[in-house]
Amino acid sequence: MDCLFCKIVEGTIPSNKVLENDHVIVFHDIHPAAPTHVLIIPKKHISSMNEITTEDLPLIGEIHSAALEAAKRLGVQESGYRLINNCGRDGEQTVHHLHYHLLGGTRLGALTSLSDSHR
Repeated sequence: MDCLFCKIVEGTIPSNKVLENDHVIVFHDIHPAAPTHVLIIPKKHISSMNEITTEDLPLIGEIHSAALEAAKRLGVQESGYRLINNCGRDGEQTVHHLHYHLLGGTRLGALTSLSDSHR
């Protein structure tokens, strides 16, 4: 499979990890859109939010738990952060591996688009 995030999971592409467990990896975005910008990905390849099945629901819980832990570790839990999932073409998803952006560290204001196209 030629998936960028699967290669990060495999370790063939390095990443600056914030945390990792058996199911999820959180790492710094290489093109941050905010002072704090990390990506949260499941180790299991799921193409998008549209591909989630009922058996994947516990994994979604793991992703959200990892997001909360990352927000704590990165010092944005109290000040606030944004958790974003881009899904499909109109949602500007270009990396077809389920992932969430966690942004914080500044007042974010209105955000109409966070494109994955820089990857």
